[in-house]
Amino acid sequence: MEGQLVSVIIPIFKAEDFIAETLHSVLRQTYTNLEILLIDDGSPDQSIKVCRQFNDPRIKIIQQANRGLAGARNTGIRNATGEYIALIDADDLWTEDKIEKHVRHLESSPTLGISFSYSKLIDQNSKPTGLKQIPKRITGITPPYILSRNPIGNGSSPVFKRQVFQDIGFFDNIHGVEEKFYFDESFKRAEDVECWLRIEMETSWKCEGIPELLTLYRIHPGGLSASLLKQYEYLERIITKYTKAYPEIFVSSSSLARAYYQRYIARRAISLRDSKLALEMMHKAIASDKRIFTEEPVKTLVTMGATYFLCLVPIKLYDHLEQAARNLFTKKVQPKSN
Repeated sequence: MEGQLVSVIIPIFKAEDFIAETLHSVLRQTYTNLEILLIDDGSPDQSIKVCRQFNDPRIKIIQQANRGLAGARNTGIRNATGEYIALIDADDLWTEDKIEKHVRHLESSPTLGISFSYSKLIDQNSKPTGLKQIPKRITGITPPYILSRNPIGNGSSPVFKRQVFQDIGFFDNIHGVEEKFYFDESFKRAEDVECWLRIEMETSWKCEGIPELLTLYRIHPGGLSASLLKQYEYLERIITKYTKAYPEIFVSSSSLARAYYQRYIARRAISLRDSKLALEMMHKAIASDKRIFTEEPVKTLVTMGATYFLCLVPIKLYDHLEQAARNLFTKKVQPKSN
């Protein structure tokens, strides 16, 4: 399918195990009018060597010293020439019709600036985990809803009209030369949520979702609890920043946003088998705002139960019971139709 040029931006850092599969998923798009900007963010591994094995004129490699994910995306946006901009992380995947459907969606309304999709979670081997990111709301999205629930889900889900980024761009001299920035590079974590909020607060562009599983978001096993705490630190910064700047909009929702973030960290801590951190964050979530019980009772109660179970039983037994529960859930729940 031909149409307006779409710039696909792929930040690359330590992605040699996944970048080939990611590139294949982009090159196989039914929408073919693409430029694919691979931003080598000072990657120390063989990622770029893998990329150079692809012989496609749509691919362009841009190399820079390491600036982090936000910095790599900013470089990509500066160099993009398409009317639309799509982001995908170097370990995630797209369905073949993703770009085609997002372009059609964006062209359906002159005020629609961000189109996102549901996401299916995959593991290290690209196998579905049985989990999905399906927000309760994909239209009528408000700033407080973005702050507390981030319906876009992940950075590989949205496609933008180019003008959206032009409208939030700001100039600064961070790396020795004045440049235009779009993602705030002071946020080393949660830069997505900060950017989506800035678009919502500073522009009139609408954000809507497509109710289809078009993004495959990879979940990596292992990790460090310290990294989770760092992520939570930046999420707290976002709550503080926007509550202070727009108190009339965010004060009433800031405690609920904090509770959801704390519950999220608890769930991640459970996956790392860090019972102490999971228990601490789950108790904080309940203390922050009990509306998480009324708004999402099942997810909250399941997280609570898993937290206490992890604290009480041996790890091997917990692993076995978790897998059994997941298998049962997968059998009972039918996938949503597209």
